[in-house]
This record gives sequence, structure tokens and C-alpha cells, in this order.
Amino acid sequence: MTKLGHDVRIIAPRFVAPYRKSSKNDDNDAEAICEAVGRPNMRFVPIKTEDQQAVLCLHRIRRGLTKERTAQINQVRGLLAEFGLIIPQGRYAARRRVPEILEDAENGLPMLTRRLLNDINQRILQLDEEILAYDREIEAMARRDEQARRLMAIPGIGPQTATALLASAPDPRQFKSGRHFAAWLGLVPRQYSTGGKVRLGRITKRGDKYLRMLLIHGTRAVIAKLPDRNDRLSGWARDLVERRGYKRAAVALAAKNARIIWALLMNQTEFKTQPVEG
Repeated sequence: MTKLGHDVRIIAPRFVAPYRKSSKNDDNDAEAICEAVGRPNMRFVPIKTEDQQAVLCLHRIRRGLTKERTAQINQVRGLLAEFGLIIPQGRYAARRRVPEILEDAENGLPMLTRRLLNDINQRILQLDEEILAYDREIEAMARRDEQARRLMAIPGIGPQTATALLASAPDPRQFKSGRHFAAWLGLVPRQYSTGGKVRLGRITKRGDKYLRMLLIHGTRAVIAKLPDRNDRLSGWARDLVERRGYKRAAVALAAKNARIIWALLMNQTEFKTQPVEG
């Protein structure tokens, strides 16, 4: 449609629904869309380029394989538990223990079950290879992209987060500030304000769930290495962990990283670690 000269705009359905006057049908939907698109403060869904869609295809396929691997590992753990063979959670424990159990002829595991679990284990190993290949492709893609290299200088931002953000996030100039960008990712507190009283609750969890997950997982890795770091951001995070706990600190650090990302993309600057003064 854009190539034909049209000004294409996409509106989220939840922003159109308040303007629908009666029952949902094609006529009422069309009238509501015309009413919503004319509002001066209406927010539109950013249109992605074909290259951005291709990068997101890579991320979605990898995410699907990761979920499949987790499901297969959990299935193996559950089936082995029926025979009294317990494996700790996590793929590393399963990778180590499953071959040992299958090779142990004295554990009483029936041959049929042993053969079936070996087939599942081979599928898990195949998934490991496929996911590793996608990880390497994402890393190579991030190394080639200047913007991605700039984002990866931020603690907690790796190749997956950098490439996914650049493929999903619109032009940073569409956001008024870093806080608006964090709100677009669903990392700001939900408001329950009335009568002049401001009440803040949990984060809104709006926006892209995958991006929010990547940012929070990245901050967990940062928090794990806080004792070895001595800069202002790490000091702020350490104090926050002591005051508010691990989970709240991880989300708060993810929100701060989102604001830093917006600033770097908006101003085209490099991230610089600020040492502790004195």
C-alpha cells in the first residue's frame, strides 16, 4: 500500500474499541476506525521494514525451538520420575544425567522406555545444535551492525537483545523521552491515581513481551556480577537490591537500561561507564 502512494497507519484494536458505538460488525468497526484515526493524540503501531521482519523471523523461530527444547526436557524428567529416577531442573542437568540413566543397565528402566527416551534425547541434542546455529547467526549480525554494537556496550544487553530491539522498536524520535520508551516496553508502574492521590502498582507489562523478557534476563546476569563491578550504575543497582529485593531490582534496572537505550539511539552517542567518585 505504501508503494502505491498511500499513507498507511496501523492502530491497535484496543484503541479503536472505545469509539465503536454499538455491536461489533463491519459498518461499526469502519466508523470507529475513521473516528479513531482522526484523533490528534492517537498512537499508531510502527510499520516495520522487510529487513526488520526478517530479523524478527529469526528471533521467533529460535524462541519456538527453545520452547520445544524445554518441553522435551520436562517430558523426559516427568517420564523418568514415574520410575523413581529424579533429574534436577535445567537443561544442563538433563544433558548430563539422561545419558547416564540410559546407559545404566541396573536402574530397572524397561527397554521400551529406554528406547523412547533415547529418541527424545536425540531430538533435544538436535535442537541444541539448531539453537546454537541461530545464536551464532544473531551474534554475527550484531557484530556487523553499528547500532547493535553501541547497544551491547550497556551492561545486560547482548546480541539477542540488541538485534531484537533494533528490529522491533520504532524511530526513537517518536518517543518524548526515555520514560515513554520504557512505558512502550511495559516497564513502568501501573497508575491507580484519583483525587490528586498518585498510586503506583506493578509494571504495566504492555508492549512486546519478548523484548521485556530479554531486558529483564539481561539485568539478572548483571545483578549476579555486581560484587565484581565498581561503577555508579552497579552501585545504584546494589543499593536497590538491598532495599527492594532481587526481583524488583531486576525490573528497575531493565527500565533504566531501556531509558539508556533510547538516549543512545536518539543522540547517536556511546555508552560510557561512570566510575564511583572519591
